[in-house]
Amino acid sequence: MKESVLNSNDTTQHIPATLVIASRESRLAMWQATHVRDRLAALYPSCQVSILGMTTRGDQILDKTLSKVGGKGLFVKELEVAMAEGRADLAVHSLKDVPMELPEGFELTAVLEREDPRDAFVSNDYDSLASLPAGSIVGTSSLRRQALIAARYPQLVVKPLRGNLDTRLGKLDRADYAAIILAAAGLKRLGLERRIRAYLSPEDSLPAAGQGAMAIEILSGPRSDGVDLAALLAPLNHDATARAVQAERKVSKVFGASCQIPLAAHATLDGLHGSQTLRLRAMVATPDGRRQAFAEATGPASLPEHLGELVAQQLMQQDAHAILAECKADAAGDA
Repeated sequence: MKESVLNSNDTTQHIPATLVIASRESRLAMWQATHVRDRLAALYPSCQVSILGMTTRGDQILDKTLSKVGGKGLFVKELEVAMAEGRADLAVHSLKDVPMELPEGFELTAVLEREDPRDAFVSNDYDSLASLPAGSIVGTSSLRRQALIAARYPQLVVKPLRGNLDTRLGKLDRADYAAIILAAAGLKRLGLERRIRAYLSPEDSLPAAGQGAMAIEILSGPRSDGVDLAALLAPLNHDATARAVQAERKVSKVFGASCQIPLAAHATLDGLHGSQTLRLRAMVATPDGRRQAFAEATGPASLPEHLGELVAQQLMQQDAHAILAECKADAAGDA
């Protein structure tokens, strides 16, 4: 698997007559694909860019948590098949939904500028997690959020929440949940910021690796027609975001990149160009939040994966092995 980000802005090579973007058909996924389509159309006016909407297994299986039905890869497999079969040239993903290990022959070639990476508290009746009465039901799709809520608010009941963004909001509006926790980025992109009652700071709810960022996946290497897709897509890459998420994803990769593990990793870039540093914070926990390990380090922005490895090793020194073993035992018991 190759996961690299091309920084060249050389687009003097052959421009194809058409490009097809594979995308999930949820409203948020289509917004993201449309955003990329419009940017490519502005860069290459002679190229006709279209979107191939698809329903993935992750969209179809809604009665089980991701950790029990195959993980994040369920959201991208069909899009990769479309590329392998020549029906699409590229796929646009929410980066936090992309597995840390891509299939052989695929690569992430551009990471777009990150939106707000924070978690958002959404409720029709309450202003914050702290204001929820004991026994209130909170919905989330993430073991990471489940662990963080359970640790800080043991009086609340956390239940799984699946479906696309509109489906999740609909379940809240039907009073199935007193509150739900969502990624702020998706709400903002769809113009639903008004639904957010409170933002959870990274100190209170450390984001998932890649949260708020979009990525473009392609087949590795030049195409048979000579088109270099990596070079064509390079102008869409946002270097600061790309470096931050490389550090975050390295932590996840070290820990097996599984949806069965409550894991958070969030990096921020500081300093002037040429002397920039990355600050990376990460956490691993048991789903019930009883056992947690935190680590933090800074390092040169030019070595994001090295920083990710360093923080992962710090977590390992804080009993993370035992936490992982407990997570895997819980997962095996639920299977």
